[in-house]
Amino acid sequence: MKAIKWKKRLNILVIGYFASVSFVNAKDSYSPYADQDYSTNVYWGDTHLHTNLSVDAYNLNNRLSPDDAYRLARGEKVEWPGGVPIQRRRPLDFLVIADHAENIGLMTALEADNEMLLATESGARWHAKLQTILPELRATEKVGYMGRWPFSAEAMTKEWVGNLAFRQSVWDKVTSKADKYNEPGKFTAFSGYEWTNLALFIHRVVIFKDGADKTDQVLPFSQIDSDKPEALWAHLEDYYKKTGGDVLAIPHNANLSRGHMFKLEDSNGNPFTRSYAQIRNRWEPIVEMTQQKGDGETHPSLSPMDEFADFETKESHLKVKDFGRQYEYARSVLKLGLDQQAKLGVNPFKLGMIGSTDGHLSMPGSGQFNSASWRVYSPDQVFSSGGGMSSYDLYGGFAAVWAEENTRDALFAAMKRREVYATTGSRITVRFFGGWDYTTEQSFRPDLAKIGYAGGVPMGGDLTNSPKGKVPSFLIRAVKDPGGANLDRIQVIKGWRGNSGELYEKVYNVALSDGRKEDENGNVSPVGNTVDVKDASYINSIGDPELAVVWRDPDFNQEELAFYYVRVLEIPIPRWTAPYAKYWGVKAVSEEVPMITQERAYTSPIWYSP
Repeated sequence: MKAIKWKKRLNILVIGYFASVSFVNAKDSYSPYADQDYSTNVYWGDTHLHTNLSVDAYNLNNRLSPDDAYRLARGEKVEWPGGVPIQRRRPLDFLVIADHAENIGLMTALEADNEMLLATESGARWHAKLQTILPELRATEKVGYMGRWPFSAEAMTKEWVGNLAFRQSVWDKVTSKADKYNEPGKFTAFSGYEWTNLALFIHRVVIFKDGADKTDQVLPFSQIDSDKPEALWAHLEDYYKKTGGDVLAIPHNANLSRGHMFKLEDSNGNPFTRSYAQIRNRWEPIVEMTQQKGDGETHPSLSPMDEFADFETKESHLKVKDFGRQYEYARSVLKLGLDQQAKLGVNPFKLGMIGSTDGHLSMPGSGQFNSASWRVYSPDQVFSSGGGMSSYDLYGGFAAVWAEENTRDALFAAMKRREVYATTGSRITVRFFGGWDYTTEQSFRPDLAKIGYAGGVPMGGDLTNSPKGKVPSFLIRAVKDPGGANLDRIQVIKGWRGNSGELYEKVYNVALSDGRKEDENGNVSPVGNTVDVKDASYINSIGDPELAVVWRDPDFNQEELAFYYVRVLEIPIPRWTAPYAKYWGVKAVSEEVPMITQERAYTSPIWYSP
């Protein structure tokens, strides 16, 4: 094992910056090759955003539409009511607006005096109710849940679900907006929505690859249609057969599902079958494992030997009981998938990893907006348990996708093959390949991606049939966010199933910044901390801009099922709450509110099967 360590920080900063930029904007990671046929670019996006078409977002006093969300994603300036200018510092490459299927577009249509709704008895009744709260809702430019909300979402949905003409009119607008803002090669807009099971909190985002000519042939599937994920998958299968298009579902917020999201039984309480595992594997290839409602990689109770396990586990702040965390957190679920594979021959939890926001203010992507965006929340909302953005929330993450080009076809194909990764808000560039013959020298090569694809498989892939006497080798490179923090370390997380059925995990430090080494007990000294909380600032005088390594598994057993994924940590930086407190001049913040964080990236795994 050997990590890149340059003598002059200025040199590596320049190298790291241009390596990262070329990943995004060039035809190859460093220089083009005439015969390349592999994913050359990393694209950044948000696959889970709500606009004012979602009832709960409308109830938050969100007045920004899907048009506003797309414009923000593309880097344009949008005004919040009251003249607050909001703009992303860096545009996104793609966006999925995933408004709730239940009552989608209903509140905005009522406010707009939609004739189709007013012509019905229930629509006229809802319209009259809305008039009683609109003055209060519009009296403030800030966001926050309305205390006098007079609507029963369930009752509204049961009445509205039968109004097929209105539902179709809303969905047609959703899909036409996606087509309008979709510019192949420049910006990708996917049609999508969120299917919600409120009782069990087993939500899914549904993403369509196709344009309105196909997506308009179905309506969003809601919990009123069925609250069972098996019915959702059947609906997706019907879409595939009817249109020839493609679609997938992404589970999210498993960390708050009270043990239901990945429990080892179907919705009727039956144990998994091979057929069930195949269906789940087909429709749910990736999981949204970090977003505003908390990070879902692992939990200290599940990974007690992992010093970085207690990261943004929002459940601890909400005092959520342990209803079965092993069925909620990604690392544990990946291990359970190996066990099911051994028993059924199919892994139902073969999940790639992405992050997103689940934002409800039409502001896509992580919190990289101009400072004016802070004005939509008051300090009382943030530093309390009230509605809106809680100080215990993450600001959201990113979905990073390795693809040949920025198009629906290419990005969707990458999601299906799991060549994706998650970050908690930083744009760390990560390459991860698994093979049998990578050499240390290759980690220094500028054509690392070409070597990686030629000699093995990328993140999301499979290693099988270990050559006799060989140990898997992993080619890894991480480059800092050009506008962000240096890197602390690269870690490989391994999970495996022993021959007797036991499930194990281990964290390996494979590349460390600043020339640090593990001691004889495997411990590593902290990278340090340059954060000035009061000033909400830090400096990159510690850590490295780029780390790369070829690592071989010292504990490999060719007869055992296993997975490997990479976790990259940045040096400590101010958490989003620190610049927020500085902006508002907040003098005292509860000690329970974190003000420093270490952003990170999680790659999709590479699986090994004998």
